[in-house]
Amino acid sequence: MADSDRPKAAGSDKTPNHAESGMRCPVELGDVDLFSPGAQEHWYEAYPILHREEPVRRIPGEGFGRGSDGFILTRYEDIARVVKDPVRFRPTVQLAVEAIREAVERAYEKGDEPALPPPVTAMMVSMATLRPDDALYRAHKLELTDPWVGPGATRHSETITRAADELIDAWIGRGRVEFVSEFARPLPQIVLAAVLGFPRADLPKLEAWGVAMVEPFVHGRGHRNLLPAERLEAQAGVLEEFTAYVREQVAAKRQEPADDMISFLTQVHYQALDRKLRDAEIVGIAYAMMLGGLETTQYALEEQAQLFCDDPALFREVREDRTKLRPFLEEAMRVRAPTQGLSTRITTRDESFGDVTVPAGSLLHLRFGAGNVDPEAYECPYEVRLDRKPVGRHLTFSQGPRTCPGAGISRLEQSLAWERLLDRIERLAYAPGNRFQHQPGIMLGTLELHLEFDAAEDSSV
Repeated sequence: MADSDRPKAAGSDKTPNHAESGMRCPVELGDVDLFSPGAQEHWYEAYPILHREEPVRRIPGEGFGRGSDGFILTRYEDIARVVKDPVRFRPTVQLAVEAIREAVERAYEKGDEPALPPPVTAMMVSMATLRPDDALYRAHKLELTDPWVGPGATRHSETITRAADELIDAWIGRGRVEFVSEFARPLPQIVLAAVLGFPRADLPKLEAWGVAMVEPFVHGRGHRNLLPAERLEAQAGVLEEFTAYVREQVAAKRQEPADDMISFLTQVHYQALDRKLRDAEIVGIAYAMMLGGLETTQYALEEQAQLFCDDPALFREVREDRTKLRPFLEEAMRVRAPTQGLSTRITTRDESFGDVTVPAGSLLHLRFGAGNVDPEAYECPYEVRLDRKPVGRHLTFSQGPRTCPGAGISRLEQSLAWERLLDRIERLAYAPGNRFQHQPGIMLGTLELHLEFDAAEDSSV
């Protein structure tokens, strides 16, 4: 059942937001367009059509190289098969890193810092030396990021809980909140700054740099998220400020390390390469943390709030039985994947997906949001079912050896945020005046979300 067919929650003014789009709602296959302006308002009407009629969609001329094509995959089975095999389906970033690796190593041999033009980023420069292949990718994750944003993220539980309560304190007494700007967006910003070891006072600058990093995924054209040259140059100028900032932080923390990720990176001996990390490599890791550590959690929280408002009984059920919180969060991330899709893999040989042959060298757009609601993989795929088994087999954080490195901390933030919200709020509903306008790009989330609520009888911290 598509979202447009689902009954509205009692007392809700929520309807499919087609008025915010210049596109018509897709009714047949020829209407389906996942990438034009306003497409976000129609994604969940488009997915059932693609599943039924064209689960593998060719995009002529939109491949990685000249003369090649792109292909949109929407079936769960096809996407899972691709992401679990990075050798057969090579990550596009790995190809990009290979293209710059020699230049980066040559610069280091000369004693220079690598300086490459846009769209090369600090993250890609660090990848060229720290994780250019699958073996080093695994080592990088295990040694450098897992202790901070993977399984080791539980060390930040107190920080996350404290940040959630501080944000709730600011609006718990007034019965209304603009949930995006007053909770879902600032929470991961505060937490990530603390994890990296950046001062809270620098949050406005960090937010601006984070916005610049994700600009291709918000304003880029088509499935390849392409920005015009002038916007790439402007983005590079803003991110030069971020590079200078992180270098200052690295220099300070080499002298006086603290209990934070940047300090750790200045001190750690990277066993996989048997050496310490260079400043530029630490900048690249910080870039990757910023790129992946903000948007996913923000939009996950925002969509979870909508699901609770759509079904007040679900809100009460989870509030009264916290063992159901984890299944709710996993189902919410499945039904409303924060990152709807990415064009991240290249076929290394001719492949068959169902009855469609995809030539070697084709660019694959993996539509995680569609795979997560594939009726061949999930019974009643658009329903949030707290008893669905197994929990968490969705594609939201990908699968296989290149699962999102920050999945651990994102899940922890979501869980602890809702623990505090459920403790301090006993009723949650849409406030009047919501437009439910979605952000452009490939992330699923509304620009604003006005909520009203009843504070719990004892809503103090």
